[in-house]
Amino acid sequence: MKILKEFKEFAVKGNMMDMAIGIIIGAAFNKVIDVLVKKVFMPPLSLMTDGLNFQDQKFVLRDAITNGQGEVTAQEVAIEYGVLFETALDFLIVGLTVFLVVKAMNKLRTRAQDPKDEVVATPKDIELLSKLTDLMEEQNALLKGK
Repeated sequence: MKILKEFKEFAVKGNMMDMAIGIIIGAAFNKVIDVLVKKVFMPPLSLMTDGLNFQDQKFVLRDAITNGQGEVTAQEVAIEYGVLFETALDFLIVGLTVFLVVKAMNKLRTRAQDPKDEVVATPKDIELLSKLTDLMEEQNALLKGK
């Protein structure tokens, strides 16, 4: 029963909802990136390479073997490096996007935690800690002066 209690605390704290929202947004974001790579970036790249379709690019190790009736007796063995290229491009775009979002969030967090910055509202706990620090420094200066 302890595990049920822990699960209830986990779910009530909002962690589960935060995770679910993140996963849903991540899945939707993945679809957008997939379309962006396949429909926006790859066609001009294919045009620049004289109509080369990267998804079909492969290094054939062994051709398919057929018998006299045209039936395939052994499948083709190939390394499909074109799919790897597209997937690597997907990864680079996702990585760059996540980096830019995290960088922007960190900048906003830093500005929000600076009590002297009047542009962004400082959270109350940071503001109170800042005032306490200022008062302690004042008190220490007075005590050193005596």
